[in-house]
Amino acid sequence: MSDYGKELIIDLHYCNPAQFTRACIKDYFSKVCILINMERCKLCWWDDLYTPKEEKETEPHLVGTSAVQFIKTSNITIHTLDILCNAYINIFSCKNFDEKIVIQVSQECFEGEVVNKQIIRRI
Repeated sequence: MSDYGKELIIDLHYCNPAQFTRACIKDYFSKVCILINMERCKLCWWDDLYTPKEEKETEPHLVGTSAVQFIKTSNITIHTLDILCNAYINIFSCKNFDEKIVIQVSQECFEGEVVNKQIIRRI
């Protein structure tokens, strides 16, 4: 049976939460897609940017931004936790890509340290 694709899972800790803005995350998606030759499609956000102050999340494991960058061959997702200074990134594609490049640009963009990474082959 041949591979259908792969998923790279990265847990970044000790990040600079100033890099968790929509602008920085969008720039990250752009850089990653250029470096691994993926075609970007729709970008979706989930955060409390336009939420009234009294309705904003305050729990450390909930304060942050989530985004999905759809790509022609699947998607890239990120979940940031501003208070904890962590970012969780998944890249799934049926087109092969160099995971070392993705890890390097992830560390650079969010100024974090990889504490866990996994590659899952999809069959």
